[in-house]
Amino acid sequence: MTLFEKVLLNDTEGPRTVLDGEIPLSNYIPIDLSILNKKLELLDVSNPAVCQDYIDEVVNYDSYTIAYGGYLERRNLYKKSPGFVGKGEAERNIHLGIDFWAKDGTKVIVPLGGVVHSFKNNTASGDYGPTIILRHELKGVQFYTLYGHLSIASLNGLHKNKEFKTGDVLATLGEVEINVNYAPHLHFQIIKDLGGFSGDYPGVCTQKDLTGYQINCPDPNLLLKITPPTIG
Repeated sequence: MTLFEKVLLNDTEGPRTVLDGEIPLSNYIPIDLSILNKKLELLDVSNPAVCQDYIDEVVNYDSYTIAYGGYLERRNLYKKSPGFVGKGEAERNIHLGIDFWAKDGTKVIVPLGGVVHSFKNNTASGDYGPTIILRHELKGVQFYTLYGHLSIASLNGLHKNKEFKTGDVLATLGEVEINVNYAPHLHFQIIKDLGGFSGDYPGVCTQKDLTGYQINCPDPNLLLKITPPTIG
């Protein structure tokens, strides 16, 4: 376990939420969108309508509200996006954050106080759409959290170093047309070193680059504590 992982894990405040605080964690259900899920073998989950139908089936809104998961999942979601295509270890298909699948317009909540580092509307095929990155400090360690697939309105009024406290409303989830053709969801990722990126950072990597990205982007559940985290 790295020092950074220890800092996140030993933070005693938790569990933390990144979506509407009025939705209890009992309304969350895990979802598997990996290539290992046999139910997806005949489904084109890169099609947002097909993906949404499967999410709706899993969530069953009489019982749950939000489906979540995806850290280090190897997925077929990205096969139609030019920037992800490759062969073998060169294919970008390993997911580096946690996705929270919920209805567009759902509030996004700041899980830990911080300030705006950068923001951008990433409109390329398969990208995040509107994106916000916050900078945090926890026990003397600086790091970043990324929020992708937001609404356009979420970028209004932002400026560098704007402060957000724990529990503040940061944004809302975007519609399919805004979040670059994905079913509505929040992509939440922890990043130790942004490496010069601004308003953007890779959320999916190749097998050959996984080790470095996993060290730099540890399991968000180390901070959120919704489920036991994956330790690098």
